[in-house]
Order: sequence, then structure tokens, then C-alpha cells
Amino acid sequence: MAYTIKKTEIIDYPPEKLKAFKLMAYEWIDNLNFTLSPKQCIENADEYVAIAKQRFLEDGWHGDGEVELMWVPPFMLNEDKQTEFTKGVVIWHVKQIEDGISWILYPKELFDGILFEKII
Repeated sequence: MAYTIKKTEIIDYPPEKLKAFKLMAYEWIDNLNFTLSPKQCIENADEYVAIAKQRFLEDGWHGDGEVELMWVPPFMLNEDKQTEFTKGVVIWHVKQIEDGISWILYPKELFDGILFEKII
């Protein structure tokens, strides 16, 4: 079997760190076949999800949809970030059921000024 990072190792920060993540809305992420449930990855997933939901709600999320995780591999990052994030990065995502808007939380230091801005 090939080597892979264990699901329980992809989040290595406390729940409170999500309060410093950057938030964006994106119209639309239509392929959710590769998302993970936080409960598969963290023992205290409810603490993380509660903070993520609060952040999404504060920015305009309607409160529907399931909070999930998406992995961005290091080769998708700018070269200067690939050595810092050698295991890639996990972003927090929820797709609003009513209109399909995706709400995303990601580490501020990772993408600022590089890939994302608020799209909608």
C-alpha cells in the first residue's frame, strides 16, 4: 500500500485558529465527491464545526448545508508556500443548499493576495 497521511493528521491546529482564517464565498463548487467530514478527521470535530459555522453565519451564510473539508495539495500552491505547507492544506467548506453558494475558510497566511478574493 502506498504511503498517505492519516486523516487524523491533516488538521494540526486548535479550533480557535479558525477564528483567524480568511473567509470567502464562491459561486459555485459543483464537485463535492472529494470532501471529507470533519468527524472523520478530528476527535473534537464539533468544536471546530461550531466555530466554522459561526464564521460562515457572520458573513451571510443561510445556515443550510454540511460543513466539510477539502484538501489542496502542495503543488497547487505558489512555490514559496510549497515548502511551508509540504502536506498541503485543508480548507473548510459549506455549500449553501438554497442557492449553491460555497462558503470557504482558509489560512490567511496561505493565500492572501495569491489565489482567492471574495467572488460574489
